[in-house]
Amino acid sequence: MFESAEIGHAIDKDTFEAEVPALREALLEAQFELQQQKRFPVIVLINGIEGAGKGETVKLLNEWMDPRLIEVRTFDQQSDEELAHPPAWRYWRMLPAKGRMGVFFGNWYSQMLQGRVHGLFKDAVLDQAIAGAERLEKMLCDEGALIFKFWFHLSKKQMKARLKALQDDPLHSWRISPLDWQQSQTYDTFVHFGERVLRRTSRDYAPWHVIEGVDPHYRSLTVGKILLEGLQAALKKSRSQSSPGHVAPLPSAVDQMSLLDSLDMSLALDKADYEEQLITEQARLSGLMRDKRMRKHALVAVFEGNDAAGKGGAIRRLAAALDPRQYSIVPIAAPTEDERAQPYLWRFWRQIPARGKFTVFDRSWYGRVLVERVEGFCSTDDWMRAYGEINDFEEQLSDAGVIVVKFWLAIDKQTQLERFQQREDIPFKRFKITEDDWRNREKWDLYRTAVGDMVDRTSTEISPWTLVEANDKRWARVKVLRTINQAIEEAFAKRDKHEKKDRKNRKSK
Repeated sequence: MFESAEIGHAIDKDTFEAEVPALREALLEAQFELQQQKRFPVIVLINGIEGAGKGETVKLLNEWMDPRLIEVRTFDQQSDEELAHPPAWRYWRMLPAKGRMGVFFGNWYSQMLQGRVHGLFKDAVLDQAIAGAERLEKMLCDEGALIFKFWFHLSKKQMKARLKALQDDPLHSWRISPLDWQQSQTYDTFVHFGERVLRRTSRDYAPWHVIEGVDPHYRSLTVGKILLEGLQAALKKSRSQSSPGHVAPLPSAVDQMSLLDSLDMSLALDKADYEEQLITEQARLSGLMRDKRMRKHALVAVFEGNDAAGKGGAIRRLAAALDPRQYSIVPIAAPTEDERAQPYLWRFWRQIPARGKFTVFDRSWYGRVLVERVEGFCSTDDWMRAYGEINDFEEQLSDAGVIVVKFWLAIDKQTQLERFQQREDIPFKRFKITEDDWRNREKWDLYRTAVGDMVDRTSTEISPWTLVEANDKRWARVKVLRTINQAIEEAFAKRDKHEKKDRKNRKSK
């Protein structure tokens, strides 16, 4: 794959200077059109051999284009804040908005390659990382992003010649970094795994471009022209051209039954039992959140449910058990302009808690397969694709030690009507009832179907749904607390078992 980058392409200075003005003008025009349309972001991934001109080329691009619309990000050593979050969190929060360009050094490919080259993990882990990168890039492209991936290459002979020339030059020897020397020792291994990564992640939606790095004029013009051609093609393409024309339908149940039909909505607690069980579960949660094992976990609770099902009351009983410094509550409403300028999951990734913390989502990422689906706020392709994206998202959280607990609070149609009428009659509850609530009620059956599909497709072993019979608020509140406590205890037990096994293996060695 890298042989073509060792041919020795070169462009003389006169040719370079003759071509740059027209290229620069075209790049600026495309960049301003990108900013004006605000239809998609541009993500540029920079990887390759040290000394092959990565930094110099990006610096020149910033001179050719408007740097105010380019965000250059470098992901070096992880900060304490980044280490306390799932690995992908550091990339998600740095994604450029629609109409802007983001240049990522030290990106997800750099991390996986360095880890494998230096023996931090084996091929199986590298393969997992490769698959994760593919899923991430496919999701970003499906959301409209334009991705350019550049590998700047030098042959081993070219790299050694560069190092020797710089070492012998007192004025430029400072340009040799420790990473240059390190890579000169691991060149063969780095190229071996680099080719494996490129071969498996070059896709039609995000292909790799291998750039010969010896001649600065050649590499700069090549990168500039690739960016220009890709930008111009994407700017000409309309949204309708980029979306698939056919989506396979979801099957409906032959007997028209769903999981919601299996709930016993008569379950209830009397006041005395409720108060006793509530205090018991709140004390249990308080103790678990203070347990030292919680420092290796974070907790996420997702609350979805019918309007007036009691989500707010259940969340308040959760909060009452905890120190306010331990948790945050994130209410999810219609996305803001800033949020609409990013991939759908961006605003949720940003709210994922660090280890030892607890975040409650009042509504969540499931809005795409519920309200957006039913109300037509997104295309069928968008919400159908979201099931897989959500499962992948939650798997990443689980792998990073985040305990995810998901609740659907269910009430029957008559109970909802009674609660709506109470809200209208009681002055201090009137703010809870809106015209949207009554309008959504008219689509009861559509929402019920959407909930059934959601549970069928996103209730997984690592992140199951808990359906809560919420006609009786007391029953629902206790069940929510008890379920969260059980999830934390199961996570602790699993980690204890894993650590005990590790200790046993170390002793045997």
